[in-house]
Amino acid sequence: MSLSSRPRGRSRPGLQGRLVRLHLLVLCAMTLVLAGVQTATLYGEARERLGERAITTSRLVARLPAVIQGAAAGVQNAALNAQINALRAEAEADFIVVGNARGIRLAHPVPERLGQPMEGGDNVGPLAGREVVSVARGSLGLSVRGKVPVWQNGRVVGVVSTGYLMPQAWHLVAQALLNLAPWFLLALGLGTVGAVWAARRLRAEILNLEPEQITALVGQHRAVLAALREGVIAADGHGVVTLASDRAAEALPAARVPFLLAPAWPELAGHLAVTGATRQQNVELTLRGQPVLVNVEPLEGGGFVASFRDRAEALALADELTHARGFVDVLRAQTHEYQNRLHVLSGLLQLGRPQEALRVLDAEIEQGVQFRELLRDVQVPRLVALLAGKRERAGELGIDFTVAPGSSLSPAWERHADTLVTAVGNLTENAFEALGGQPGTVTVLIGEDPEGAQIEVEDSGPGVPPEVAARLFTRGASSKGEGRGYGLAGVHARVLALGGEIRYTRRGSQTVFQVNLPPPALSPVLERA
Repeated sequence: MSLSSRPRGRSRPGLQGRLVRLHLLVLCAMTLVLAGVQTATLYGEARERLGERAITTSRLVARLPAVIQGAAAGVQNAALNAQINALRAEAEADFIVVGNARGIRLAHPVPERLGQPMEGGDNVGPLAGREVVSVARGSLGLSVRGKVPVWQNGRVVGVVSTGYLMPQAWHLVAQALLNLAPWFLLALGLGTVGAVWAARRLRAEILNLEPEQITALVGQHRAVLAALREGVIAADGHGVVTLASDRAAEALPAARVPFLLAPAWPELAGHLAVTGATRQQNVELTLRGQPVLVNVEPLEGGGFVASFRDRAEALALADELTHARGFVDVLRAQTHEYQNRLHVLSGLLQLGRPQEALRVLDAEIEQGVQFRELLRDVQVPRLVALLAGKRERAGELGIDFTVAPGSSLSPAWERHADTLVTAVGNLTENAFEALGGQPGTVTVLIGEDPEGAQIEVEDSGPGVPPEVAARLFTRGASSKGEGRGYGLAGVHARVLALGGEIRYTRRGSQTVFQVNLPPPALSPVLERA
């Protein structure tokens, strides 16, 4: 069987088709219900109208002298029967029956039934002197009939019964329904048009997505929120939180959504009241006494989405990235330098100048020995490796990088190697950038005494602009453009965590950053590895 000849399964209709079909089914059901109610109402009205016509006709017939005399005589009278049947035709009734005081028929549309008792069981009232409208089954079938007593000299001598068979009532109902049919059709038409319009409007509001797609998106949305390590909340324009991820729900002291943001997180609510729900990144706030970094993204139509994460975790990640970037820079610089040296040596050898190549090698070895000699007393291996890499980086940039003679640091500082690497790495890299690609000098001094460790990074750059110096260690403070200004803030935070301090000053034409750390045994907080 070819693919084209295979039977294809019936595709499920789209949301618009299903809505229209459902609306039409509801309209049809409502129309049928209304038609049934209207039919019952019309049937009752038709029966009432036929009963009024029947009782009126019976009253007129009961007052005819011939009827009074015939009923009083109580015997069949062919002339009376003929007269009554003529009146029945004029009144458009199905029957007019005249009976005597014992309920024996004196006039009837069917001559063979004259002289027989009247049927239906509803003669008790008329023979007792009361007029009656009833629905009963007689010899001609079920009918609506009006019965009136025939009076003579103050006593009842007979009864007149005028009736309309039930098909007449249904005929009146059918005529009324036919008159209402155009209105029912008009209602169905308008309902169909309204259903199509409403379905299209709804589909546009839900971005032309089908219910299955919406279900899948909601499932993915919940899975994404559950997987995020950050807390995420969404609030409407009235400050009501309508969504909170699992981590946000754990951090916020509130009940299940929805809940008001202001009681749950007053600081964020107050911050947004001042700044408005605009796009903001890495705003430092506190949540239940813990520092967090908050990102805010406004929503169309009002409201916002805010994500937050622990500031300590963010700083730890930033430190890791700083270390990784520093090592990458070191490796790249060393690779370039070694390639350049190898090219020089290769060229000298090809030119037949082995003695000059040997002098180049001796000079490189001598410089390495001298630098390692300067770092001999710095007994924190990671810090030594960083300084060696920065020396290669400086050579690549054309910067004179030196470590001050006499620099030393005991092995006890290995426990704070991460902080030392972060501080020296950021400060030296900032010094390189401060020189702006121009020749200059950068000097690192590392010392230790009973009061702790002292680190100075000095460069011959122009220094920090005054407008930045006032907030130098604040997150985002930088003269290098957007997205910068996080390195010094991270160094400042880590130094403070150890009970130390960092300062910036100008020493003549030199820019100096000083870091002072208390002895490791006196540090108030042990650095997390």
